[in-house]
Amino acid sequence: MNSIDSNQMDLNTRIQAHRSGAVFKDTGAARKGDVNAGTDASSFKDVFKSKVEQLKFSGHAVSRLKSRNINVDSEIMSKLENAVSGAAGKGARDSLILIKDLAFIVNIPNKTVVTAMDGESIRDNVFTNIDSTVIAG
Repeated sequence: MNSIDSNQMDLNTRIQAHRSGAVFKDTGAARKGDVNAGTDASSFKDVFKSKVEQLKFSGHAVSRLKSRNINVDSEIMSKLENAVSGAAGKGARDSLILIKDLAFIVNIPNKTVVTAMDGESIRDNVFTNIDSTVIAG
């Protein structure tokens, strides 16, 4: 997990906490009624949209990355994001994405990696409940 962007993981944690009702410390962000609340509204919207559209990793996938000692570096992450975009463009829902000696099952509409496998785990495995496969490198 060291190679997963810590900002992405922090955002995922905040989103999950928000959904569960947990409260985070005040970051100093503008609130409704603040004098300068409207000045950065469009940039906040753009940043939020870009963060939400980023690829996420489910808890199960993060666990598999750790247990299988899989390092998702920037090159693999870039290929994975491109593969997800391509699969989304074709209307895929659940894809097997193969990159080098790694396999990822990704829920395309939610942009969420469901699980990850290395070369050893891929062998003699049957992949079910997928509607597409992307070979990305």
